[in-house]
This record gives sequence, structure tokens and C-alpha cells, in this order.
Amino acid sequence: KFAMVAPDVQIEDGKGTILISSEEGETEANNHRKLSDFGIRNGSRLQADDFLQDYTLLINVLHSEDLEKDVEFEVVGDTPERIGPKPSEPASRNISNGSDDGAQPSTSTGNQQ
Repeated sequence: KFAMVAPDVQIEDGKGTILISSEEGETEANNHRKLSDFGIRNGSRLQADDFLQDYTLLINVLHSEDLEKDVEFEVVGDTPERIGPKPSEPASRNISNGSDDGAQPSTSTGNQQ
């Protein structure tokens, strides 16, 4: 729903409980479990980070009995205008040795002692 590429999702419970890891195989045992198995209830908060796209979501879990038939969840609230990777910077900048201060290499030919 949020177009995350490699998310890490943890419960904001002060324990750092990880539900989903971007590391392959690390949290596969969680796939069949329900959120309630982790103590997640109405009012719980989750934090989802996508390092590859450099964005973080805070998710408030709210229980509702009013969802339409066959709808498991609904996303409500402030969402970014466009979800996805940030556009890359133009490649027109000339950077040497990690510096873009305009300094040029030394052309000195004098004897060094």
C-alpha cells in the first residue's frame, strides 16, 4: 500500500520488537502470525522505515467494526503526495575527490626538500 521497497517495521513498545525486516529470512516466522500475537491492539504504534527510499512512516493502529465487506484495513491520514524513490540529483556537478569547492590539483614542479 505504501510502495516500500525494503521496509523494516517495528513496534514502538520500547523493546524494539521487529515485525518485518529488510534482511531476508530474518522475520519469516512472523508471516503467519496475527498482530494481536505481538500485543498490538487499538492505539498501538508501528514505525516503518525504508532505508532505500529514505522515508519513515509512523502508523497508528485503530480498530474499526465499520469496514466494508472483504476490506481488511483502511489507510487514513496524512500521506505523501507521491510515494516512491526520490528523483536523483542532476549529474552536471563536477566533483573531484569528494569535494565540490572548485579547488584544482597542484601543478607545482619545484624541488621539494
